[in-house]
Amino acid sequence: MKAKLPTHPLRTAPDLDSILQAIGDARIVLLGEASHGTSEYYTWRAALSKRLIQEKGFQFIAVEGDWPDCFEVNAAIKKDEVTYGTPAKLLRTFNRWPTWMWGNWEIAGLVDWLHTHNRQQLIEKRVGFYGLDVYSLWESLQEILHYVEKQDDGAVQAAQQAFRCFEPYGNDPQEYAQAIAFVSDDCQDEVNEMLRALRQQTAAQQPDGLADRESRFAADQNALVAVNAERYYRAMLRGGSASWNVRDEHMMQTLTRLLDLHGPDSKAIIWEHNTHVGDARYTDMRREDMVNVGQLAREAYGRENVFIVGFGSYQGSVIASRKWGATPEAMTVPAAPRHSWEHQLHQQLNGENALLLSSELRGIPDLQQPLDHRAIGVVYRPEFERFGNYVPSIIPDRYDAFLFIDQTQALHPLPTHPDEHNPPDLYPSGE
Repeated sequence: MKAKLPTHPLRTAPDLDSILQAIGDARIVLLGEASHGTSEYYTWRAALSKRLIQEKGFQFIAVEGDWPDCFEVNAAIKKDEVTYGTPAKLLRTFNRWPTWMWGNWEIAGLVDWLHTHNRQQLIEKRVGFYGLDVYSLWESLQEILHYVEKQDDGAVQAAQQAFRCFEPYGNDPQEYAQAIAFVSDDCQDEVNEMLRALRQQTAAQQPDGLADRESRFAADQNALVAVNAERYYRAMLRGGSASWNVRDEHMMQTLTRLLDLHGPDSKAIIWEHNTHVGDARYTDMRREDMVNVGQLAREAYGRENVFIVGFGSYQGSVIASRKWGATPEAMTVPAAPRHSWEHQLHQQLNGENALLLSSELRGIPDLQQPLDHRAIGVVYRPEFERFGNYVPSIIPDRYDAFLFIDQTQALHPLPTHPDEHNPPDLYPSGE
């Protein structure tokens, strides 16, 4: 790259002043990551999130995690007393592979901070923590059953019918997807009827305070997860971009519902992989007709109300697995290859970290063409990285800002053992 890039130092939390100023009055701030296992991505996102909460009044963090598990954390951090023992103990709820994504010491530190912060706020002003993802079909069905059985009305029968429909597949979504490939019977009607019955029930009742309102919202969200998860597993059969789009459209739908729940002036912080937050229209995902949360948020709320932050690094270590469902391990992340975005930054910055603002990059001709940009998923084979872990991206349009950490270290997982019900192997290699 011929042109010297304008950069800002990135050493301590006060160095985030420039990005806070650039965020301005944006309603949605999306914070990415180039892997699901890098400590610095989590700690810098936490540092920026704390400032957004304290200085700009952001009301919740929503992450690339399952709704039931995240809602358990949400409920705990909003209580006056510590009812969960320690943050590490609370995060054992993330017991489905890849457990390290949210069951790690970096998130434990954030949970502790959120609870301490919330204790100083009025109940209605306490910051939430929610999951956006669609994988928790079985857990969500169980949560719905527990909820409706306490209500003692017509929604119970609809929930039981939906649960029974999935029972023959042994809580295995892959088995369900494979089964309906050969028969016309599926559970689509049952989950849709469950959602309809649940919404009819809640519409007739007035919530009693924040906890009751959130409890009803959570039941409705679990039913929506079941509906969209069933769609997701059917979309697996078609291949291509279908299942990816169902998933990201669900996450965007959930984000919209959360903003509506928190009121017209609500503000959201999103933590997801770069492949979800970085606008898909400025990557090769567009050729595959793939959409993502960053694109959908900009389209729905206007570009001026959405601020996207990408993350990346030159080399270091990462927590990942060599195959789906395998034990995670710390792996070496090799130096980024020539002509990649990360290599260009490493060369210019001589090993220093930096913050870049897209408003200062858009006039640079070299950045108007796609550059290879690293993306590491939960499954990673460093020796094959150059063949599947780079997403061609027009950086200044994909993101509004970029945090570059030259040398990174692996995330610190908690000692949580995954249960036997894992989501199917559907993540792209870079996500």
